[in-house]
Amino acid sequence: MKAIAEFAMRSRFHALGLAVAGSGSILFCWISAAILGLVTLRKGVGSGLQLMLWALLLPLVLIFTYGDSGPFTLLLGTTLLAVVLRTTVSLSLTLLGGVAVAALTGLGLLVLASAYLEQLLAVFVEFIASLEQQFAEGGQQVTLQRPSALQIAGLMGAGMGMSCILCLLLARYWQSALYNPGGFGSEFRALRYPPAVTAAMVLVAVAVSALGVEYRTWAVIASLPLNFVGLALVHARVQMRGMSGGWLVGFYLAWLLLDPVKLLMMVFAVVDSWLDFRRRWAGAEPPARGDG
Repeated sequence: MKAIAEFAMRSRFHALGLAVAGSGSILFCWISAAILGLVTLRKGVGSGLQLMLWALLLPLVLIFTYGDSGPFTLLLGTTLLAVVLRTTVSLSLTLLGGVAVAALTGLGLLVLASAYLEQLLAVFVEFIASLEQQFAEGGQQVTLQRPSALQIAGLMGAGMGMSCILCLLLARYWQSALYNPGGFGSEFRALRYPPAVTAAMVLVAVAVSALGVEYRTWAVIASLPLNFVGLALVHARVQMRGMSGGWLVGFYLAWLLLDPVKLLMMVFAVVDSWLDFRRRWAGAEPPARGDG
């Protein structure tokens, strides 16, 4: 992965070629988004925005041809988050910007892409119907709840917000690997929110969820930064204990596959706002080896 960043930063045309080449592909647009983020962080906002304008040409064709705004939103959202990080030099504030990207994506789908949402809804309904048929063939009568367009819009928004944040983190990792080795690791492990900000995120998530089942996917959007704070806590603990990278691999497998692990990480992130686990660990643990 570092080789991609090195190639992109050789010249403006190398970055342009890579950014445009992957921008029209659902499979590779995340690489283009990360390159836009890297250029913005390293070369400045002006250079990043200029590159973004070229990279958005193919995604615009996808929108007008197929109605798919995914690559366009990913490139635009990642670049905007990179602008925030470049301007504020605050990863915590930038992740809050990811909440705005996710919410605006969901709202944009509801307002501007109702036909596309209906297509997605039809796919979900067909998939659920096939599951019910499989249960029926096994002798079980099961009726599964059909999602609404509002739920799907919230789900798509949350997914896009998460994707933009991940692409930005990849860009920040590339920048650190090329120009400041170890800098991103230290920055990420220190990620933490003050109690007031954490309380606001939790209250918004609870309030939105209380509006009804259809709004629960929207509640996920408000808690996106807490997921990354939880991951930062795990990385900090592994680094302080001098544990091997295998622990992180095992943790991420559990995090991806088990929803209770995700919830537990968010709970730790909330509690960390008040207790500051890393400060307590630093006072209780001997110096660690490695940079996990």
